Amino acid sequence: MIPVKICGITRLADARSAIEVGASAIGFIFYEKSPRVISLENARVISQRLPETVTRVGVFVNSSANFIENAISSIPLGAVQLHGDEAPRFCNQFHIPVLKGIRISNKESLKQMEEYNVDGLLLDSSSIGYYGGTGQTFDWSLLNDRRTELPIILSGGLTPENVLSAIESVSPSAIDVNSGVESAPGLKDSTKMQRLVGHLTNTIDTGFCFG
Repeated sequence: MIPVKICGITRLADARSAIEVGASAIGFIFYEKSPRVISLENARVISQRLPETVTRVGVFVNSSANFIENAISSIPLGAVQLHGDEAPRFCNQFHIPVLKGIRISNKESLKQMEEYNVDGLLLDSSSIGYYGGTGQTFDWSLLNDRRTELPIILSGGLTPENVLSAIESVSPSAIDVNSGVESAPGLKDSTKMQRLVGHLTNTIDTGFCFG
């Protein structure tokens, strides 16, 4: 099965449900303006109660390197997702895998993909004033012109209803799901998570590892 990250985890029960249905990674969002923001302390408490087999990914938006390093060591994290306007040099200073979020709106935005040397590119939809979590898809056909050897993690508006079409269109290395498996922002719906992962049972394991 293609690797799946369930992002925007704020509750232990949701993290456990995500792992039970087969997620290989969960995401903690450390961005104050996100409705799914979580404190370092709460993320650490949740993390302590989870099996080591699941990767903990910290999601940051224009955070300082010191804050990110503190999160890496205190939770601890298995990977970092930089989802703001971080420069390529900034992304290359951490000792764990780094995923760079790229917001896709048109062909011009694809050029950003060539600027980064990271462990994976997480492609999300673009919406003015937001850094992700909008529940909107982007035009997947734009990625037919992508020029990168880096693993692609597809995000942005993925749901149980469209996830197979998305994978068929993009052929990503992994997928990242957030609002599409929620009952409300920050509250995951175990039935939706189970339905989404159930649709992926016969997809190919790409061998990608989040961390």
